Amino acid sequence: MPAVTTTSSPFNRPRLLIVGCGDVGLRLLPLVAGRFRVFALTSQPERCAELRALGAVPIVADLDQPASLWRLAGLADWVVHLAPPQLEGEQDQRTGHLLRALGRAGRLVYVSTSGVYGDCGGDLVRESRPVAPRNARALRRVDAERRLRDWARATGTRLAILRVPGIYANDRLPLKRLELGTPALRAEDDVYTNHIHADDLARIVAAALLRGRAGRVVHAVDDTRMKMADYFDAVADAFGMARPPRLPRAELQAVVTPALLSFMSESRRLDNTRLKRELRVRLRYPDVAVALARMATVQSRPGTHSTNQRAENPA
Repeated sequence: MPAVTTTSSPFNRPRLLIVGCGDVGLRLLPLVAGRFRVFALTSQPERCAELRALGAVPIVADLDQPASLWRLAGLADWVVHLAPPQLEGEQDQRTGHLLRALGRAGRLVYVSTSGVYGDCGGDLVRESRPVAPRNARALRRVDAERRLRDWARATGTRLAILRVPGIYANDRLPLKRLELGTPALRAEDDVYTNHIHADDLARIVAAALLRGRAGRVVHAVDDTRMKMADYFDAVADAFGMARPPRLPRAELQAVVTPALLSFMSESRRLDNTRLKRELRVRLRYPDVAVALARMATVQSRPGTHSTNQRAENPA
């Protein structure tokens, strides 16, 4: 979705609150700053200058500290909720705190995770499939979706939920994992994984704000059908690195962390028909392998290499 521009004064535009304005939120800001007066919630005062430079009004508050959220009541009629749950427990207390602070909104887009489906045995998964979370991380997301639906019905808020798989971008690639030689699963034990480029995800969020149907779930996923080890191979090939060794599952579980093993235990292929038909999104990066080749070309130029490689959910 292209950025929407207008010549009207920011004070005459509808107000949009972005909750959890991290990497994806920063990519979203240029797409919405011309249409909305944007407020960005951050718990880090040192980020205020960066947010102002991108056209947002920073609001310093902490979802883990409900008393700090008092300014959110009635602040904006449009909301994008990008903040993850806290790291422990089976309920998303942060979303509960946020909804009590907001009171109501006209429209809210929540960015959830495809992990709510659990293991689907490699099946093609549509949004109508019942959730079946297998770990506390996914249970917290299911709880967040439930809280949001209940709140939306009670307040008349138009809610759209995006279920997102592994996010990648130039600085969101498993290069450190490849450098360490962390093994992957052999082909017969491997799982299907799903992907979306961070720039495309920001465009999908913007489209969901304007076109998302009330109460609707949409998969924010590209067209790639790829197993996890094949993804690691594609990254390695694009950046001239050694492919990871492949091991049977029984051997692999002895050498990787429980968190990584959990991602390697869930296989599904996400359908993106709704994304294209309802949100009318045309992906800039529909194919992971093509996108990786472009990234490698850019990063090979002098002064463009990024060392900020973050571990991402590859599911």
